[in-house]
Formats: sequence, structure tokens, C-alpha cells
Amino acid sequence: MSVNKVILVGNVGKDPEIRYVETRPVASFSLATTDRAYTTASGAQVPERTEWHNIVMWDKSAEIAEKYIRKGTKLYVEGKLRTRVWEDRNTIKHYVTEILVDQFDILSRPQQSPEQN
Repeated sequence: MSVNKVILVGNVGKDPEIRYVETRPVASFSLATTDRAYTTASGAQVPERTEWHNIVMWDKSAEIAEKYIRKGTKLYVEGKLRTRVWEDRNTIKHYVTEILVDQFDILSRPQQSPEQN
């Protein structure tokens, strides 16, 4: 038995990019998760740390992402890790690790600035 499960709660870093593979919509965007800064018992300062995750949604999830998810939206995401390999024109291999979303929940809408109202 093996398990490949990821659960993240974070903020969307950019509006989803939507593309179509054959007729299937796919949404891609970044999600930031941040560990707060803290001070250890010995007084050492540990700075805030932000991790960026590549999120991929397919089909109905991608359609919902296109309509409702924007930069700054807080999301709960469940999915699995997937690493892809691709070669550029110079035959250099590139690796990208993504979260392939199974389920998600929109926890908040992005904050609107006064001029956007």
C-alpha cells in the first residue's frame, strides 16, 4: 500500500491560467503557504518562511477556478503530488512538482481595493 496525499491551506499567488487539452479545461496557478516567524526558547529568531506550490485543476474544478479564484483567494486544497520532466530546446531536462487537485474549498475571496468597487 502507498499514499500520495497533500493538504494545503494558503493564498493564491496569481490568477489561474486556463488552457485546454483537447476539449478538457485545465487551470494552473500558484498557492503560497507561510510558516509564521517565531522565537525559540533560547531566544533565537526564526524568520517567516513562504513556500510556493504549483496547483493544477482539471475539468469542472478548472471551470470553477476560472470563474471564482483570483490572486489573494484563500483556498483549502486536497490532492496528490506529481512530478513532470520536460526538455527545453537545448535538451536540458527540467523538473516541476505540482499538486494535482482532487478536492478544494474557497475559504475567502480576495480583498478588493477601494478603486475596484
